[in-house]
Amino acid sequence: MHWIEIEQLAVRPFHVLDKEWALLVGGARGANPMTVSWGGFGTIWNRPTATVYVRPTRYTFSLLKSTPEFTLNVLPETLRPALDLCGSQSGRDVDKWEATGLTPAPSEKITVPRVAQAELSIECRVMATMAVDPSRFLDQGLMGNYPERDYHTAFLGEVLAVWGSDRFLAR
Repeated sequence: MHWIEIEQLAVRPFHVLDKEWALLVGGARGANPMTVSWGGFGTIWNRPTATVYVRPTRYTFSLLKSTPEFTLNVLPETLRPALDLCGSQSGRDVDKWEATGLTPAPSEKITVPRVAQAELSIECRVMATMAVDPSRFLDQGLMGNYPERDYHTAFLGEVLAVWGSDRFLAR
Protein backbone atom coordinates (compact mmCIF):
# COMPACT_ATOMS: atom_id res chain seq x y z
CA MET A 1 0.00 0.00 0.00
CA HIS A 2 1.13 3.50 -0.72
CA TRP A 3 -0.11 7.06 -0.30
CA ILE A 4 -2.78 8.05 -2.84
CA GLU A 5 -3.67 11.68 -3.50
CA ILE A 6 -7.38 12.09 -2.76
CA GLU A 7 -8.00 13.30 -6.32
CA GLN A 8 -6.47 10.05 -7.63
CA LEU A 9 -8.66 7.71 -5.57
CA ALA A 10 -10.80 5.43 -7.74
CA VAL A 11 -13.59 3.65 -5.83
CA ARG A 12 -16.71 1.97 -7.18
CA PRO A 13 -18.96 3.57 -4.54
CA PHE A 14 -21.97 1.31 -5.10
CA HIS A 15 -19.81 -1.80 -4.93
CA VAL A 16 -17.02 -1.43 -2.42
CA LEU A 17 -19.10 -1.09 0.77
CA ASP A 18 -22.16 -3.07 -0.29
CA LYS A 19 -20.36 -6.07 -1.79
CA GLU A 20 -16.82 -6.06 -0.42
CA TRP A 21 -17.57 -4.51 2.98
CA ALA A 22 -14.98 -2.65 5.01
CA LEU A 23 -13.61 -2.42 8.52
CA LEU A 24 -14.38 0.78 10.33
CA VAL A 25 -11.81 1.30 13.07
CA GLY A 26 -12.73 3.61 15.93
CA GLY A 27 -10.93 4.50 19.13
CA ALA A 28 -7.48 5.89 19.76
CA ARG A 29 -6.97 3.65 22.80
CA GLY A 30 -8.39 0.17 22.61
CA ALA A 31 -9.14 0.63 18.92
CA ASN A 32 -11.87 -1.67 17.64
CA PRO A 33 -12.51 -2.82 14.06
CA MET A 34 -16.19 -3.18 13.10
CA THR A 35 -17.52 -4.45 9.77
CA VAL A 36 -19.60 -1.94 7.80
CA SER A 37 -21.51 -2.31 4.57
CA TRP A 38 -23.48 0.93 4.64
CA GLY A 39 -21.88 4.25 3.85
CA GLY A 40 -20.86 6.57 1.12
CA PHE A 41 -18.28 8.85 -0.42
CA GLY A 42 -18.77 12.39 -1.62
CA THR A 43 -18.07 16.04 -1.14
CA ILE A 44 -19.71 18.47 1.26
CA TRP A 45 -18.59 21.90 2.39
CA ASN A 46 -15.94 21.64 -0.34
CA ARG A 47 -14.28 18.73 1.45
CA PRO A 48 -13.93 15.07 0.44
CA THR A 49 -15.93 12.85 2.76
CA ALA A 50 -16.66 9.30 3.81
CA THR A 51 -19.90 8.66 5.67
CA VAL A 52 -20.46 5.64 7.89
CA TYR A 53 -23.53 4.57 9.84
CA VAL A 54 -23.24 3.08 13.32
CA ARG A 55 -25.97 2.01 15.72
CA PRO A 56 -25.70 3.48 19.24
CA THR A 57 -25.78 -0.06 20.65
CA ARG A 58 -22.43 -0.89 19.03
CA TYR A 59 -19.22 -0.72 21.04
CA THR A 60 -17.59 1.30 18.25
CA PHE A 61 -20.26 4.01 18.68
CA SER A 62 -18.84 4.99 22.08
CA LEU A 63 -15.30 4.95 20.65
CA LEU A 64 -16.33 7.31 17.83
CA LYS A 65 -17.96 9.63 20.34
CA SER A 66 -14.86 9.73 22.58
CA THR A 67 -12.40 10.12 19.68
CA PRO A 68 -14.17 11.61 16.64
CA GLU A 69 -11.89 9.97 14.07
CA PHE A 70 -12.04 6.74 12.12
CA THR A 71 -10.37 4.74 9.41
CA LEU A 72 -12.25 2.88 6.73
CA ASN A 73 -10.36 -0.19 5.52
CA VAL A 74 -11.09 -2.44 2.53
CA LEU A 75 -9.58 -5.91 2.88
CA PRO A 76 -8.63 -8.43 0.20
CA GLU A 77 -11.16 -11.20 -0.43
CA THR A 78 -8.85 -13.71 1.29
CA LEU A 79 -9.57 -11.91 4.59
CA ARG A 80 -13.37 -12.19 4.32
CA PRO A 81 -13.43 -14.40 7.46
CA ALA A 82 -12.01 -11.45 9.42
CA LEU A 83 -14.87 -9.28 8.16
CA ASP A 84 -17.35 -11.98 9.19
CA LEU A 85 -15.91 -12.14 12.71
CA CYS A 86 -15.72 -8.36 13.12
CA GLY A 87 -19.35 -8.10 12.04
CA SER A 88 -20.65 -10.78 14.38
CA GLN A 89 -18.64 -10.29 17.60
CA SER A 90 -18.59 -7.28 19.92
CA GLY A 91 -15.37 -5.53 20.86
CA ARG A 92 -16.77 -5.50 24.40
CA ASP A 93 -16.31 -9.27 24.51
CA VAL A 94 -13.39 -10.11 22.21
CA ASP A 95 -10.14 -8.55 21.04
CA LYS A 96 -10.88 -8.60 17.32
CA TRP A 97 -7.28 -7.83 16.36
CA GLU A 98 -6.11 -10.96 18.13
CA ALA A 99 -9.06 -13.09 17.03
CA THR A 100 -8.59 -12.23 13.33
CA GLY A 101 -4.81 -11.92 13.17
CA LEU A 102 -5.19 -8.41 11.76
CA THR A 103 -2.57 -5.82 12.65
CA PRO A 104 -3.16 -2.17 13.53
CA ALA A 105 -0.90 0.24 11.67
CA PRO A 106 -0.29 3.88 12.60
CA SER A 107 -2.24 6.46 10.67
CA GLU A 108 -0.57 9.54 9.25
CA LYS A 109 -3.10 12.26 10.14
CA ILE A 110 -5.20 10.85 13.01
CA THR A 111 -4.69 8.85 16.20
CA VAL A 112 -6.95 5.93 15.21
CA PRO A 113 -5.02 3.11 13.49
CA ARG A 114 -5.45 1.69 10.01
CA VAL A 115 -5.46 -2.05 9.21
CA ALA A 116 -2.03 -3.12 7.96
CA GLN A 117 -3.43 -5.88 5.70
CA ALA A 118 -5.94 -3.56 3.96
CA GLU A 119 -5.90 -2.83 0.24
CA LEU A 120 -7.40 0.59 0.95
CA SER A 121 -7.33 2.69 4.13
CA ILE A 122 -9.01 6.06 4.43
CA GLU A 123 -8.25 8.29 7.41
CA CYS A 124 -11.13 10.52 8.49
CA ARG A 125 -11.90 13.16 11.10
CA VAL A 126 -15.58 13.40 12.02
CA MET A 127 -17.06 16.78 11.02
CA ALA A 128 -20.68 16.11 11.92
CA THR A 129 -23.05 13.45 13.18
CA MET A 130 -26.68 13.01 12.25
CA ALA A 131 -29.07 10.70 14.05
CA VAL A 132 -31.41 8.80 11.74
CA ASP A 133 -34.90 10.02 12.55
CA PRO A 134 -37.56 7.45 11.63
CA SER A 135 -40.25 10.15 11.54
CA ARG A 136 -38.54 11.37 8.36
CA PHE A 137 -38.75 8.02 6.53
CA LEU A 138 -40.75 8.55 3.36
CA ASP A 139 -40.55 4.81 2.67
CA GLN A 140 -42.03 3.07 5.71
CA GLY A 141 -40.50 -0.20 4.49
CA LEU A 142 -37.22 1.11 5.91
CA MET A 143 -38.58 0.40 9.39
CA GLY A 144 -37.89 -3.28 8.69
CA ASN A 145 -34.19 -2.48 9.16
CA TYR A 146 -34.90 -1.49 12.77
CA PRO A 147 -36.82 -4.21 14.63
CA GLU A 148 -35.01 -3.16 17.83
CA ARG A 149 -35.61 0.57 17.14
CA ASP A 150 -31.84 1.15 17.38
CA TYR A 151 -31.56 3.76 14.64
CA HIS A 152 -28.16 4.51 13.16
CA THR A 153 -26.17 7.68 13.54
CA ALA A 154 -24.35 8.93 10.47
CA PHE A 155 -20.74 9.95 11.05
CA LEU A 156 -19.63 12.34 8.33
CA GLY A 157 -15.83 12.21 8.13
CA GLU A 158 -13.52 14.51 6.23
CA VAL A 159 -11.03 12.40 4.29
CA LEU A 160 -7.56 13.49 5.40
CA ALA A 161 -5.38 10.73 3.95
CA VAL A 162 -5.71 7.73 1.67
CA TRP A 163 -3.50 4.64 1.47
CA GLY A 164 -4.13 2.03 -1.16
CA SER A 165 -2.99 -0.54 -3.65
CA ASP A 166 -2.88 0.26 -7.35
CA ARG A 167 -6.39 -1.22 -7.63
CA PHE A 168 -7.70 2.03 -6.13
CA LEU A 169 -5.54 4.41 -8.16
CA ALA A 170 -7.20 6.33 -11.01
CA ARG A 171 -5.41 5.75 -14.28
